[in-house]
Order: sequence, then structure tokens, then C-alpha cells
Amino acid sequence: MNKTPSSDIRKVFGKLTIKEPYTRTKWFSVRFRGYMDLLRAFTLLAPIVVSMFIMVASLIKSGKTIPDNWWITIGQTSATIAIVNAASNALNQATDIAADKISKPYRPVPLGIVKPDEAQSLAYLLYLLALLRSATINAWFGVFIFLIMVFTVTYSLPPRMKKYLFINQVWIAIPRGMFGILAAWSVFGDPFTPTPLIVGTIATVYLIGGMATKDIVDSEADRRTGTRTLINTYGRKKTALICFPFMLFPFLFIPIFINHGLEPYLWPLILTVIPTFLILYLMIRPTESKTLENVHAWSIMYIQYIIFAMAFSLLTIFSNEIAL
Repeated sequence: MNKTPSSDIRKVFGKLTIKEPYTRTKWFSVRFRGYMDLLRAFTLLAPIVVSMFIMVASLIKSGKTIPDNWWITIGQTSATIAIVNAASNALNQATDIAADKISKPYRPVPLGIVKPDEAQSLAYLLYLLALLRSATINAWFGVFIFLIMVFTVTYSLPPRMKKYLFINQVWIAIPRGMFGILAAWSVFGDPFTPTPLIVGTIATVYLIGGMATKDIVDSEADRRTGTRTLINTYGRKKTALICFPFMLFPFLFIPIFINHGLEPYLWPLILTVIPTFLILYLMIRPTESKTLENVHAWSIMYIQYIIFAMAFSLLTIFSNEIAL
């Protein structure tokens, strides 16, 4: 029989998804693959794509002469944002071993492939790398990266904001929403103008609601380890109804935002609200993904956020043509 492409890839990486068992390959040891899985590649897709599109939009919007090496700057900057997210992923797994043994025993730390202190050390190295790299971009970008670090570190380590009901969702939404967007915009533009601030606010409010999707699989594990979430406090249906307004109204209020500084050409962003209704349904009737770490509502939430950022950026880039 002919070999399938997936079998060839498995020969190199050992496995294609996080939930598959670890196997040694010619190129990667089980331990090295465990370190790779600490970074959680799927969750890095959003910050990379979002930051790249927003940086291009800010460059066009700034009206400055486009530098010859603009694409190098964007690549290095988006990599820096991805690194700080990877660091938070590694730190979260290092500190969540008790819960992961219950709900996500396939992860490298509960399996003993990577020790908790090793995962934590990797997180600190990545944080340091991101901070040093951000300082070479510009001052404001460095400040926003530092603020993202503060929020993500205190989410997992004392005072460990992750364990406090509702605060945990706000605490993770601010760095992934507001600070992430302002950091990307600051590379070429002024982050304190109305448009990036309002778009950052929309993203933050949306993520306050959307981040509840990540807690569905961990509901029992969080309860048993002393972490209060909306899911394990109110159940799936009530949580979905609580979170729905956060994921709906930021988009519906775009006409109001346009009257308060948001660019008029951005009104089509209202249409990006559509996946919210699917997420509501999937939160009430969750089905866990066979390949990714969470339920399908969590995946759709990330995809909707990417679509929103891409739509915002493309509308900004082609704003002159839209105005005509």
C-alpha cells in the first residue's frame, strides 16, 4: 500500500495532534516534541495573523513612506508577539499540572515528559527573549509587551488571577485584546488615536465573553483545584447567556463608535458578529474536538477574532477605494 502524506509527516514529528500518543522519531525525541507541545501552536495562530494584518493597516493609515524592509519588521514583530504568547502557554501548563492531570492528561507535563520546573524555566526564557526583542522595535511596543507579560504571569502565578470568578476572563482578555492590538498598531502608527483604541475595546469585550469557551472542558478539573469559572459556577447554558451580550453588543455598537471617533469606512465590521450565534449554540451543546484541546466553540471563537482583525485591517488598507 502507498503511504499517506500524514504517515510521512508522523515519521518526522511523531504525531500530528496534541492528543495523539508520543513516539520517538528519527528527527525528534519524545522530550523535544513535549517542549514543542508546551507552546500550543494553534493558539499562536491568532496573535500572529492578527498582529501582521493590524501592522500593515497601521502602516498604510499612518501615511508614512513605506520602508523597504517593512516586511522584515512585521515578521520580527509578529514573532515577538507569538513568543510572549508561547511563554504564557508554557507557564500556564507548568502551574496547572493538578488540573491537567484530570482534564488534559495527554499534555507533556502531566505525562512526565517535561517537568513543571522545566516548563516554567522555558516560559521565563521566552518572556525574556520577547522583552529584549520588543525593546529593539520601539518604546511603546516594548511597553505593551511588558504589560502583556505582567497580565499573563499574574494570571498563572500569585496572585493567580485565574482562580477568581469573572476576573479570570477579564484578566486574559485585556492582554489578548487591547494590549495585543495596541502593540501591533504602535509599530508604525500612534496607538492612542481613536480607531485602534476603539477596535481594541471591541476585541477586549468580545474576548471577555469568548474566553469562557476554553473552560468548558476544564470545568470539573477547575472546580476540584479551587478555580472558579462561569462554567463550573453557573453551568453551560447560563454561562452562554451571560457571555452572549459581551460577544454581541461590541459589534452592534459600531455605528455608535463611528460617531465617537471610529472611521466611517469600518461599518461593515458589524457583519463579523455572525459567528457569535454559532458559538452560543456550540456552548450550550458542546462537542469536544478530536484533534484540538477544547470544544468547537473555542475554535470558532478564535477564528471569529481572526476574521474581525483581518476585516478591520483590509477595510483600513483599502479605505480610500471604499470612500470612492
